Amino acid sequence: MTAIVNSLFNAAQKRIAFNRTVAEIEAMPRDVALDLGIFREDASLIAHAAVYEGDTDASAFRSQ
Repeated sequence: MTAIVNSLFNAAQKRIAFNRTVAEIEAMPRDVALDLGIFREDASLIAHAAVYEGDTDASAFRSQ
């Protein structure tokens, strides 16, 4: 039972982190985002990789 509760808690924490990351990227001024090599339109892709996959390299998401 404890494992299920821990699993649900971890999933909720990751979802909170995902939502927060998306909001922060989308709220970032365009010039700052471009300086960092981030396209705000890719916010959900970047957030998913950062939270669920542990990948923090934004260059992997640059639009072609």
